[in-house]
Amino acid sequence: MSEKLMHAVQYDGYGGGPSGLKHVEVPIPTPKKNEVLLKLEAASLNPVDWKIQKGQLRPLFPLKFPLIPLTDVSGEIVEVGERVKKFKVGDKVVIMLNPFYGGGLAEFAATNERLMVARPPEVSAAEGAGLPIAGLTAHQAVTQAAGIKLDGTGQKQRNILVTAASGGVGHYAVQLAKLGNTHVTATCGARNLELVRSLGADEVLDYKTPDGAALNSPSGRKYDAVIHCATGIPFEPNLSARGKVIDITPGPSAFSTCVLKTLTFSKKKLVPLMLYPKAENLDYLVKLVKEGKLKTVIDSKHPLSKAEDAWANSIDGHATGKIIVEP
Repeated sequence: MSEKLMHAVQYDGYGGGPSGLKHVEVPIPTPKKNEVLLKLEAASLNPVDWKIQKGQLRPLFPLKFPLIPLTDVSGEIVEVGERVKKFKVGDKVVIMLNPFYGGGLAEFAATNERLMVARPPEVSAAEGAGLPIAGLTAHQAVTQAAGIKLDGTGQKQRNILVTAASGGVGHYAVQLAKLGNTHVTATCGARNLELVRSLGADEVLDYKTPDGAALNSPSGRKYDAVIHCATGIPFEPNLSARGKVIDITPGPSAFSTCVLKTLTFSKKKLVPLMLYPKAENLDYLVKLVKEGKLKTVIDSKHPLSKAEDAWANSIDGHATGKIIVEP
C-alpha cells in the first residue's frame, strides 16, 4: 500500500494563508509499530491550525516542512502495524493526531493508538471529528478549571459565563456546563442567539450590545467562572468573590496576570488553560454524543479539493461550531 499515492494538502513554510496550501500526491503512509493506517472520513479545523501556519507557535510547531495540517479526524482502520492491541481493521475511530506532525488534511493517515477511541454508528464521522481539540478543551475548562461535576453531584446552581459561545469550543462548553447543573450566561453574535439558547444557555447576550460588551448578566448574577473563548474581555467581568476567568487561548499577558494575582493573594483568579488531551475524556465525549447529551454543531462541510475555502472560513473567525473537511 505504501507505493500507492494519496491526495493531500500541505504547506511548505510559514505564511501564505489559504493561498499557501498546495494540493499534492504523496505516498500513502505505512503504519509502524503501535500504529494503524486510517482511511480518513472527516477532519475538523481549529484556529491553532492556521496559527501554526502563520508562525505563531514557532519554534515548537511544526517540527518540519512540508506539513500536512490538521489533527482532529475520524476514519476507518484499513491496516494495523505490529503491537496494536486495542483496535483492528474495520474499526471506526475518532482520534487526535500528533500535533507536531499533523496529517489530517489527506485521504489517509498513520497514527498510534494513544489518543484514539471507538466511534459508534450513532456518531457521524463529522460529529466525531469535531470533538478532539475543541471538545477536550471545553471539557478540561468545565471540569478541571471550573471544577464542575458533569454528573450533577457538585455545588448546585453555580453561575458560569461562556464567551464566544457559538464557536468551536464555546458551543461544547455551554452544553457541558449545563450537564453540571449550572446557570449558564453566554455571549455570541446576534444571528446565533437562538442556537445558543437551544444548546442550554439560560441567558444569552449579543456581544455587540452594551450589556453584551460589558458581560452583564440580565438577571444581575455574578460569575463563579468565566470560560473565556473570545478575546479582549476585561479580567474581572462581574466575578463573584472567588470567581475565576479561564482563558482558553492565553497569551503572555495572561500568564503575567496569573502570576500577579497569585503574588498579591487575590481571591479572584486568572487560569491560563493548556490542553492535556486524554483518550478517556475523548471517549466520554463520544459517548455523550451517542446518547444525545452533547451535540457537534457543524458550520460547514468542504471537500478536500476545496480545503482552501475551509481554511479561509476558519481564519475569518465567525464560524458557528465546527468546520469540516471530507476527503
